[in-house]
Amino acid sequence: MMAKRKIITEGNPALTKVCRETDITPKTIELLDDLAETVIDVDGAGLAAPQVGILRRVAVLYVDDEVIELINPVIIKHEGESEEQEGCLSVPGVFGMVPRYEKIWVETLNRDNKRVVLELDGLKARAAQHEMDHLDGVLFTSKVTKFTEAQ
Repeated sequence: MMAKRKIITEGNPALTKVCRETDITPKTIELLDDLAETVIDVDGAGLAAPQVGILRRVAVLYVDDEVIELINPVIIKHEGESEEQEGCLSVPGVFGMVPRYEKIWVETLNRDNKRVVLELDGLKARAAQHEMDHLDGVLFTSKVTKFTEAQ
């Protein structure tokens, strides 16, 4: 049974904590499903477990109508760098320019407990890095080079 979760906002201490790695359990699968339903419902590009108050290394991306699940993700290789505007569901109404890698390779578990490497570029790479920062208790606002208006 999937359910939308409440997204917590800046000021909640869960957003500044480093998350623990997780095992694949029925609760992990339920969390993945709930994160996906929530991020699709709010038309976001990604959502991490700490944004719904759960301190586990789990996140989902939602880019080009595709859901990508990240469980205990680690960037193992990267290429290029670009600076683009970002916002965050946990910091509503705030936007800024953030430098990120243009292309990344992420080692992650899938929901079948298999280790996989995802090659991500463009918005998928940017969203993955943004969500992985959440897993380390880092908000995008700490990486902004210049705050901007919404586009």
